[in-house]
Amino acid sequence: MNELTLYFSPSCPFCRKVFNFMQSRKINIPLKDVSLESSYRDELMNIGGKTQVPCLIINGEALYESDDIIQWLETNFRD
Repeated sequence: MNELTLYFSPSCPFCRKVFNFMQSRKINIPLKDVSLESSYRDELMNIGGKTQVPCLIINGEALYESDDIIQWLETNFRD
């Protein structure tokens, strides 16, 4: 089982793209809103070296880019 966390900002259109995909597939993973909590931005910088969102953390490794995140989710959350 993979340990997952999605860092996001509600105003980000690429984050909304990932959320829409997750909703369509009923995928629930822990979320961290970097716009509400500055410590989340610090965590993201420490893990991935930048504060870009969306960012899916998979077992401590950062995956950026909404299309890459969606592809990973699609592959790993098949019905």
